[in-house]
Amino acid sequence: MADKELLIKETVEHTGVFSFSGLYSFIHSWLKDQEGYGVVEGKYVEKVSGNTKEINVDWTASKVMGDYFKVELGITLKASDLTDVEVESDGKKKRMNKGKVSVDIKGTLIKDYKSQWEEKPMNKFLRDVYNKYIIPQRIDGMEGKVMGDVKGLKEKVKNYLELSGKR
Repeated sequence: MADKELLIKETVEHTGVFSFSGLYSFIHSWLKDQEGYGVVEGKYVEKVSGNTKEINVDWTASKVMGDYFKVELGITLKASDLTDVEVESDGKKKRMNKGKVSVDIKGTLIKDYKSQWEEKPMNKFLRDVYNKYIIPQRIDGMEGKVMGDVKGLKEKVKNYLELSGKR
């Protein structure tokens, strides 16, 4: 079994006017186009009651970093009390949403993601020696990459929500 380590967990919460579909597209394109992650949607649930909606989305974004490391981001979008509103931006009317949204981002580093060092007990021991004494600097660099991606995505989401709410 691969060696998974959850390194960081960040959350962005926002209450006000925003576009849920715009936020959804923004995060997806940042992951896929700018950072090169493959994105798999594990869950998309939309509940409507009266004129409000509740939406829950779970994504797993992953990227292979060489033959030993894999980065995995778990993203959860939860929107509640969503109502459709019409706002004026640059003299044009736009349909947006008003409500609460939270974006949870978890960053995990997976070492030996192909489980090549798992076949024999001796190989597990050698993997531990390899991780601890031979490549600790590479591991530190990969951990920094995971944390940088999570913090970067958090800041991008915060900025997007602040800008979309002020238009």
